[in-house]
Amino acid sequence: MQRTIAAPAQIEGIGLHTGEKGIMKFLPAPTGHGVRFVRVDLPGSPEVQVRPENAHFDPGAGRRTILQQNGVQIHTMEHVLSAVAGIGIDNLRIEVSSMEVPEGHDGSAAPIARALMAAGVVDQDKPVRHLKVSKPVSWSHKGVELSAVPYSGCKLSFTIEYDHPLIGVQELSLDITPEVYLEQIAPARTFVLERDLEVLRQAGWIKGGRLESAIVVGADRVLNDEPLRFPDEFVRHKILDLLGDLFILGGPLLGHVTAKRSGHQGHVEFVKHLKETLPLPGRRAGGPPDEWDITAIMDILPHRYPFLLVDRITSIEEGRSIEGYKNVTINEPFFNGHFPGHPVMPGVLIIEAMAQCGGLLMLNSVEDPNDKLMFFMGIDGAKFRRPVTPGDQLRFKLTLLKLRGRTSKMRGEAYVDGQLVAEAELMAAIVDRRSS
Repeated sequence: MQRTIAAPAQIEGIGLHTGEKGIMKFLPAPTGHGVRFVRVDLPGSPEVQVRPENAHFDPGAGRRTILQQNGVQIHTMEHVLSAVAGIGIDNLRIEVSSMEVPEGHDGSAAPIARALMAAGVVDQDKPVRHLKVSKPVSWSHKGVELSAVPYSGCKLSFTIEYDHPLIGVQELSLDITPEVYLEQIAPARTFVLERDLEVLRQAGWIKGGRLESAIVVGADRVLNDEPLRFPDEFVRHKILDLLGDLFILGGPLLGHVTAKRSGHQGHVEFVKHLKETLPLPGRRAGGPPDEWDITAIMDILPHRYPFLLVDRITSIEEGRSIEGYKNVTINEPFFNGHFPGHPVMPGVLIIEAMAQCGGLLMLNSVEDPNDKLMFFMGIDGAKFRRPVTPGDQLRFKLTLLKLRGRTSKMRGEAYVDGQLVAEAELMAAIVDRRSS
């Protein structure tokens, strides 16, 4: 189920790069709200949603991720989003009193995670909408490599390569659960090479930086009083950053992501590449965030012309229900013979379109939908209330009634202008393409 916090929480601190003092308040939010930042220091308290289209990387703004919506910016929120994703929080209102999120005092996500856990994490009344990696995706640029493949959970693998004897090559691969995150990822601190500090200062960055806010790596030793928390703390912090940047997708990711020599800029580019490549909600340019366009539909459904009968998905509750549309035009090939001079959409194709919506609901729940097909097993109680003709827009609503293994039973309804035109109970099974 979706989760939020039970009570408000607060962190005070200084922005790592701007040096400005700030207050960050975490507040519970309702289901479907997602994670939003609110600039309470600006007139009207404008919101910035955590969405791929709002992600921004400015090479002139230092080593940080930026969210920007309608000209309003939030800087350096990656540790916050990492804690939110790692703990498994879906809905949260985050009020900040400055442009840059205040630093959690030690360069890690542990203070943020502790504050959220102290507030209490509670289940809500709707299921989580996971963002699934449904097929292999890769991106690379100037030696930076990122890829994602289907996986039943969230797994992150990272390789770093530094020309420094205290860091060198480090590799780590972890399945991310709240327990793993809190114990093995959240405490890992950000780091900087001593030789880079002056360059960063001259560029106007790290104005709020202190020795306690990062691991400072000297020529032959770590300069901090506190020793490394893990022998491979450097790569663990990179996984922390990657998890936070991936949450910019707008929710929890199901997949195995591998990164090599990457940083915030590569992560942001990869997130945008994932949005354009995978059937993720809100992929249609300018469309609502819960919507799937036809390209996203075709990533999952194997159907093609003239038998792809779903144009858009407007909402999906994972494991529960789905709604979608079919625009009926005179150009449909079946109107040539059904019937000349009196075009009527065949009832069996209305049921087929309804079933394709149901297929999207079920195929989206399996690990690798591209290797699966949805087969009809039965149709019960089919009824047709009125003809469907060119110019109509069919709205389908499918609700899952029963699920046993890979076999499902759904109730389907089709509407035109709010009037029920067809209904049926559909039984289907998910099968492997190779065995079909």
